Amino acid sequence: MQAIAGSKVGGAESFFVRLVIALNSRNINQKVIIGRSKSRMMKLQSEGIQPTEISFGGPIDFLSKIKIQKEINEFRPDIILSWMSRAASKVPISGRQITHIGRLGGYYNLKYYKSCDYLIGNTPDIVDYIVEEGFNPKRVIHLPNFVNDPINPPVKRSALDTPENVPLIFAMGRLHKNKAFDVLLKSMPNIPDAWLWIAGEGPEKSFLKSLVEELGIGERTRFLGWSDKPDALLSAADIFVCPSRHEPLGNVIIEAWAANKPVIAAASMGPKELLGDNEKGLVVPINNPKEIANSVNYLIKNPDKSIDLSGAGLEAYEKYYSEKVVVDQYLKFFEKVLSECAA
Repeated sequence: MQAIAGSKVGGAESFFVRLVIALNSRNINQKVIIGRSKSRMMKLQSEGIQPTEISFGGPIDFLSKIKIQKEINEFRPDIILSWMSRAASKVPISGRQITHIGRLGGYYNLKYYKSCDYLIGNTPDIVDYIVEEGFNPKRVIHLPNFVNDPINPPVKRSALDTPENVPLIFAMGRLHKNKAFDVLLKSMPNIPDAWLWIAGEGPEKSFLKSLVEELGIGERTRFLGWSDKPDALLSAADIFVCPSRHEPLGNVIIEAWAANKPVIAAASMGPKELLGDNEKGLVVPINNPKEIANSVNYLIKNPDKSIDLSGAGLEAYEKYYSEKVVVDQYLKFFEKVLSECAA
């Protein structure tokens, strides 16, 4: 059984859907519980999966626990995998031998994971955090996210009022202060030859659009909204930038690698771990528009370096972050915890 409350959109929510579908393709018998989300429901239903929706309310919401307990009693799972704090805190396990695994994609308070037998961190640093917080290190594992291979043809630049012959920067994510799209926008006056696409929705949208006008870059900046086909946008772009102030993993970087694009990222924890010492992308200081501009201009002027970085990123994706590699690790882990709990 898998359970997620989840936001309307987000990296963890997207990976949840990918993992559910991937396990379904391996003929794993699953019961899926989700918070109310029409888009998530439709995506899973299109793959022949019928989720159960519940409200996942606040601290005084006892109805969600009752509903989840009902699903547990009917489905009788061997394992419950709960995603993030809200789902983990709502999973009641009583009167039955069930292994409860919590998955963390951030530095969440472990008080919400009291009923978990095992915890998954999707980065090594999150695993270290879990152990430092006192969780049994023998029951913590690092399992990364995967992204799907690109399958959609590139979006035509003309469809988004963008010239064919200009360097095109692409960025995507929730339009939130943590994602630092304001820093990326402030870099654009110093990259006069380039155009910018930003895909995503969020609370900073109005502010960012105002900033675009203030900076005088409206003619060459496009806000694309949330996209279900980011591979099509990535394939049309030349350079991917992740300017985040705070980023535990950086799913978007893995997606850029899969699309064989060079990456520039601010040195928040996840991207810094992924890119290494500028081996699989260029790392710049957080909150530094000038260094983003310098790195973009460097790649524009040095196409051979772009090719080298793209190749290194693609190799890392295929070796560590492809669907087969990661799903194999999840299944191996499930077998391990079941044998340990049986013992």
